Amino acid sequence: MKITQEKVLQALASVIEPDLKKDVVELGFVSDVEIAENSVRFKVQVNNPAMHSRKRMQEACEFAIERFLGKDVKIECEVVGAEKRERDNPFEQIKNIVAIASGKGGVGKSTITANLAVGLAKMGYKVGLIDADIYGPSIPLMFDVLNEKPKAIVEDGKNLMLPVENYGVKLLSIGFFAELNQAIVWRGPMASKAIKQMFTDTLWGELDFLLIDLPPGTGDIHLTMVQTVPLTAAVVVSTPQEVALADARKGIAMFKLESVNVPVLGFIENMAWFTPAELPENKYYIFGKEGVKMLAEQAKIPLLAQIPLVQSLRESGDVGRPAVLQEATPTSDAFMQLCENFIEEIAVRNASQPPTKKVEKTIG
Repeated sequence: MKITQEKVLQALASVIEPDLKKDVVELGFVSDVEIAENSVRFKVQVNNPAMHSRKRMQEACEFAIERFLGKDVKIECEVVGAEKRERDNPFEQIKNIVAIASGKGGVGKSTITANLAVGLAKMGYKVGLIDADIYGPSIPLMFDVLNEKPKAIVEDGKNLMLPVENYGVKLLSIGFFAELNQAIVWRGPMASKAIKQMFTDTLWGELDFLLIDLPPGTGDIHLTMVQTVPLTAAVVVSTPQEVALADARKGIAMFKLESVNVPVLGFIENMAWFTPAELPENKYYIFGKEGVKMLAEQAKIPLLAQIPLVQSLRESGDVGRPAVLQEATPTSDAFMQLCENFIEEIAVRNASQPPTKKVEKTIG
């Protein structure tokens, strides 16, 4: 049988790249094919560059050639790691990127973010959510996708992740890449690299909103975000108590830094009051009354919502079904009002201010 390039590629089309689940020819991973009288030489890429992975790929390619062209063919197969290419603009199809921040932990920021995302999806918007809380990822639990894993895809020779999806929201979290009870013990640079990959190595498609659930404080993750992503705006979540408000002020100050310059869209007051199920008309101001509302007035920043502290809100998060999915309850109504106010303020921001740019220089 005469050896031709067409026959070599036809043979190699039976070799499946184990990570990407497609054949190496379709992926464009075969190159530099050279044919002599009874020999063939070529290069093939493999997603995992480890020695054992390259060895398996070599054996698979040699087996495919021998089966298709005969065992007397001399084969020289060079296996290399797949080329990593930067995408021109990974955020090109995303209209608005909004960071949800809090100065202090434990104020319910992830609960707010989950319900805002699902509420926007209910209204017909295309929504994505990145759980950037590296050390305490909770979004997989809140969306009932604890056992899901993002899938891999190749686009224009670039290996990308496909987000997990539930309730109409595309999701990505570091929690998808760790065991349920595994502690994530990373230094700052490693955590920042992981976050950057979630931003840039994911195929989000067209989105109206990409929400980023940030960790508490103003650390490495926040700096990585503003240097990687052109943020449309930020939203700050706080409870009414003074100890939380003090940290919320620091969060605002970070976004207002001249080197960062990200508009603060508004405040959300979480746990604004407690309402027991048996006394639905009663309000008990456990954490103080209207502290965030007063801060918003002082800072001349809109108050987007006051969300009550009710048992059903906690229960819905624990079972992975955000409370905004409930019909005609005080909590779901509060979240839908939040979504309406959020959309209104986004429209005002986009009409009155130019798009935010990534921070190009080093901060700190």
